Amino acid sequence: MRKHQENPYNCAVVRTVSYIGGKWKPIILIRLINGNVRFGKLAVQMPDISRKILTQQLRELQEDGLIIRHSYSEKPPRVEYTLSPFGKTLIPILKAMYDWGTQMEDPLTRSACWEPFIAED
Repeated sequence: MRKHQENPYNCAVVRTVSYIGGKWKPIILIRLINGNVRFGKLAVQMPDISRKILTQQLRELQEDGLIIRHSYSEKPPRVEYTLSPFGKTLIPILKAMYDWGTQMEDPLTRSACWEPFIAED
């Protein structure tokens, strides 16, 4: 696992945010809830992220043990990502964050990045 930002109070909340915080990691994790997703599909589903940043974020999530990278030796090469068993433990946390966040949003402008949770509403 990679080294995370110093946590002066050894706070579990700060530790959790160091794993899933930032602009893109929660969206990536949500995209992987329903199973394997190819790199190219993630790039299409998240058009505002550069391929370089997407690669970096995926690498960090993999190093932290939250996702698994599957590489297939095909022509052209195929790479898929999936939540690890450890990453799947974040699903209730992401769901709670979604529930909390919906209290402050207009349902008509709800982002498509939350599709796994919208289906349950």
